[in-house]
Amino acid sequence: MIAYLYGGMLLISIALIYFAYKHYYSTKELINQEVKTTARVIDLIEISGDEITFKSEVSSSPAPYKIGDSVQIIYSRGGDEKRVVSFWGLYRWTIILLAIASPLLIIGGGYFLYTNEYI
Repeated sequence: MIAYLYGGMLLISIALIYFAYKHYYSTKELINQEVKTTARVIDLIEISGDEITFKSEVSSSPAPYKIGDSVQIIYSRGGDEKRVVSFWGLYRWTIILLAIASPLLIIGGGYFLYTNEYI
């Protein structure tokens, strides 16, 4: 019965790693093929560019920008995807998913690696 628990951990970690890779690849494509511009902070939550205004998904206290600061943004030509050009703005979900998947992979994979029990 315990093997099913560790097997579930291993499968969940593999799924999370897959989605982390998928998100990393979409970020890479966004950086290579889409429109980059400079925006001006008009509020502590909204960032405005030439024709596109969007609300950043990332917030912090204290705020990383002041009103009037210039911020680099990147967006797809269709306007579906918009991100602030920063490490956390671009790779946030990749880091979060891998941080959750790593211990599950170590625990689940280690169990099957060091025991002779298989599901």
